Amino acid sequence: MTIDRLESGGLITNYFCTSRCGHCLYASSPHWPKQYIDRETTAKNLEKIKSLGCRSVHVGGGEPFLDLAGLTAVIETAQALEIGLEYVETNASWFQDIESAGNILKSLKKAGLLTILISISPFHNEYIPFYKVKGLIQACRLTKMNLVPWLAEFYNEIDNFYDRRPHGLEEYEKLFGPKYLPGLLTRYPVRLAGRALVTFAPRLEKKKTEPILAAAKGGCPELKNTTHFHVDLFGRYLPGLCPGLALQVEDLGRPVSLDDYPFLGTLFLTGIKGLLDLAVQEHGFEPAEGYVSKCHLCQEIRRFLVLEKNTASPDLQPQEFYLNLYRSRLKNASAG
Repeated sequence: MTIDRLESGGLITNYFCTSRCGHCLYASSPHWPKQYIDRETTAKNLEKIKSLGCRSVHVGGGEPFLDLAGLTAVIETAQALEIGLEYVETNASWFQDIESAGNILKSLKKAGLLTILISISPFHNEYIPFYKVKGLIQACRLTKMNLVPWLAEFYNEIDNFYDRRPHGLEEYEKLFGPKYLPGLLTRYPVRLAGRALVTFAPRLEKKKTEPILAAAKGGCPELKNTTHFHVDLFGRYLPGLCPGLALQVEDLGRPVSLDDYPFLGTLFLTGIKGLLDLAVQEHGFEPAEGYVSKCHLCQEIRRFLVLEKNTASPDLQPQEFYLNLYRSRLKNASAG
């Protein structure tokens, strides 16, 4: 396995977040340490990305706007390295009023930021009062900051509710019917991994392990997909949008060592069957009755290895991802 060409991806500045959204791929939440990417790691990540053919990135988290000095440093570093900055994602939780938000946006524009993506979905509205989203949209218009509303089609649905407090997914189901939450899987680009599996797996049909293995012969090709990659604040490359798997950025561009990355290497060479055999034979893993998909089985195996067997391996990172997957939900964390 060699990642020697990168197409399109993003920089994760932090995993700490004001929210604990039910669809979050990387299980961001208020439980994560308040760590933020520094200039040195930003430069190392971006230089490697550029050397492998990718000339622009987006920036996400966690919530990137929780450290404005750190975010400004990211923007300035990208400018200095001539890396295009497509947009910075935000959930708008930091919004207080039009004037202060406008001043923040003007400062970031001066540093080189041209576009922000504002998250608009029922998942985010569980934690973010909608008046904050509305206010940030207005501030963007007043400061002429380019805006990507993601996704605008949910605006009117969310606006059915009182906008000064968050609203849980159960309120959406009560208003729009019991099929509303499963229907989000077709309307919002949810990848069934990370916390999305925790949210949706209980509502989805399970398959026994044998059919899953039969349909997933060979290695996992997703691990080499670089059409939407991420690198994070710890200098790790996260392959194939597979949360909880990692490869050090400096190891991009050369063959992955099975000695250094035993679980990642096993998945690449022999796929989910190889990982399952390894977990059963060497670590005592016992499969459940059924799983939604091979990704569900894979994530549960890795969670077992990290949390129950205390496996410390550079490819099963960050460990906080596994710790945060099943924490009790913190509803209305951003009220007020």
